[in-house]
Amino acid sequence: MSGAPVLLTMNTDPPPVVLCISGHDPVGGAGIQADIEAVAANGCYACTAITCLTVQDSCDVAGLHLQPVDQILSQVRAVLDDVPVAVIKIGLLGSEEIALALSRVLQEIPPPPIVLDPVLAAGGGASLADAPLLDAIRRHLLPLVTLLTPNSREARLLAAGPDDLGECAQRLLALGCGQVLITGAHEDGPEVINRLYTPHGDPNLYKWERLPGSYHGSGCTLASSIAARLALASADADLGARLLAAVQEGQAYTWQTLSQGLRLGRCQYLPNRLWRSPGRGAPTR
Repeated sequence: MSGAPVLLTMNTDPPPVVLCISGHDPVGGAGIQADIEAVAANGCYACTAITCLTVQDSCDVAGLHLQPVDQILSQVRAVLDDVPVAVIKIGLLGSEEIALALSRVLQEIPPPPIVLDPVLAAGGGASLADAPLLDAIRRHLLPLVTLLTPNSREARLLAAGPDDLGECAQRLLALGCGQVLITGAHEDGPEVINRLYTPHGDPNLYKWERLPGSYHGSGCTLASSIAARLALASADADLGARLLAAVQEGQAYTWQTLSQGLRLGRCQYLPNRLWRSPGRGAPTR
């Protein structure tokens, strides 16, 4: 090597930051790895805080190991004190104590928009939320949330009563969240119909071709991609318009990751979130 100094050119226009708060999935279909890949694929930078470690595969969750609350809060505060977070995305929480502590931290700061994916059960059916956690989400987190993204089963569980998804959405909006996107993959029909509910007017309906098979991590992928698209939008623009565009763009990206899904394990397909990356081969079906 020559003795000439190497000059590094620093990027003076870094990408927006999304803080992802969720659990770790060892097979990478869901959780923090899903968040990081979806956020990066949509042009943003992911910072993370791990709420729990899981023992799971493409079939189901076999174990949940919660992180100490003070460690989770230290992770969150370390990020918030250091970098400009444009959007916060929350996924698997694991316990009432974690949900309550996180809500207190978020009330300490002028929070950016928050996207909450209420991970209440694994794709294989294992429950990931007990009654105290559900109550903590309803009472303490929903009033802070800009967009809630439950699937239809989660919406009914959080709403605690009605079967009609419109009634569920109205109950969830009444608890304080800004908007609710209820996804319809668990409902019957030749198409998947997702519904975006706001405090005013009729819901926006989004119809997507129903793909064969089931997918591990589709909800994480959707919420994180919406968070990233929201972070990319100008903060000077109307939040409602930004959110509407982000919801549309996030759904389109997520559908592509599922249509290009990978069959790596024994059970569910995994979203191929890096399908647009150079050198990626055809999906394994």
